[in-house]
Order: sequence, then C-alpha cells, then structure tokens
Amino acid sequence: MFYVYVLLSEKDSKLYVGYTKDLKLRFEQHKKGYVESTKNRRPLNLIYYEACLLQEDAIRREKYLKSIYGKMFIRKRLKSYFTG
Repeated sequence: MFYVYVLLSEKDSKLYVGYTKDLKLRFEQHKKGYVESTKNRRPLNLIYYEACLLQEDAIRREKYLKSIYGKMFIRKRLKSYFTG
C-alpha cells in the first residue's frame, strides 16, 4: 500500500501533502524534523490520509491534492475539523 497524507502545521496553519509507503515512519520523520520541507513548520498534525494500491495512483493523487482543486477538496472534506 502507498499512502497520500496531509499534515497541518500548528506554526503557520498551512497544509503539507506527501506520499509514502510507510505512513507511521514518515510521520515520525516529519515530527522529529528529519524532513527538510517541514522541519521549520513543526509541530505538525496528521489530519488526513488515503491508501492506494499502486504507487502511480498515490503520486497522481498527491499531485491533485497539491492543486487548488485538491486544496478545496481537503478543506471541504474536513470542514468540521477546520471550523471546530
């Protein structure tokens, strides 16, 4: 399985989208500051993920979620999370 995930930075309230084969390990790497693109945006919360059977599907989904339409999808999907 491959996972597409969304992290929310408590520091700047921005989203980070990525994909991985090992979600638990990757999230730990983000939390510990081992990932260059998020190390200055910690603390981070894992707020959403999807599982894909194929790596190509995960990559395609990651690209979509990084687009303006994908960001709108995440905000709509997690509306209650963002509004409290």
